[in-house]
Amino acid sequence: MFRLAVAVALSVALVSNPSAFASSITNRDGSDHKVRVIEGNAAADHVLQPSATLEGVCNSGCVVRLDDNPKDEYQLQGSDVVSIEGGYLYYDGPPATAVPKAGDADRPSEPAPE
Repeated sequence: MFRLAVAVALSVALVSNPSAFASSITNRDGSDHKVRVIEGNAAADHVLQPSATLEGVCNSGCVVRLDDNPKDEYQLQGSDVVSIEGGYLYYDGPPATAVPKAGDADRPSEPAPE
């Protein structure tokens, strides 16, 4: 019963917050960078100032182009966490919400003390 309740709660959280698995891009450089996000036939331009983060992009994968340079294109999946450093895009890892914590593995729960 407990597992069913957890599964239902997790499903509701995922449906109610679709950007939880979207990519984010952080500018770790000391200057602005133009970022073009291309998802299917749609494109959106953003200017990322130093230390700024663009969140909730690429829900189902996209191409990211830096500073209008077609040679600086990067393919992102729906949950990649990346940063701009030295004018290049680097993979930082999956979002913290997608990384299981120690002890989160399926195991029998212990009864509460009486």
